Amino acid sequence: MANRRRGEVPLALGGHRYTLCLTLGALADLEDALRAGDLAGLSQRLAAGRPRTADLIALLGAALRGGGHALTDEDVRRLPLAGDMDALVEALAEVLEAAFGAGPLENPPPPWGEERGA
Repeated sequence: MANRRRGEVPLALGGHRYTLCLTLGALADLEDALRAGDLAGLSQRLAAGRPRTADLIALLGAALRGGGHALTDEDVRRLPLAGDMDALVEALAEVLEAAFGAGPLENPPPPWGEERGA
């Protein structure tokens, strides 16, 4: 199960469940794959709003590997979408938001002294 506090995002794709996460290593790999130069360049490129399919493959591959899945970009290229493109784009947007900051966490910690479900 994905842990939102660690920046993990769940994704169901082609009948399989995956966890996406952009670790420092995943971001470094993504910088290299997209020839972004540095983190600021990577952020600007992804924020431009017109990603190429190759960009999505590189981003998904990096996020899958950061989430603990041993998939190469070639493996990612072969993943079936089966109508899951909207879910894929939404999950990638969430993992980017988790990595670069922005909105609130979906499962924030409970207030001090309280336990979940109590």
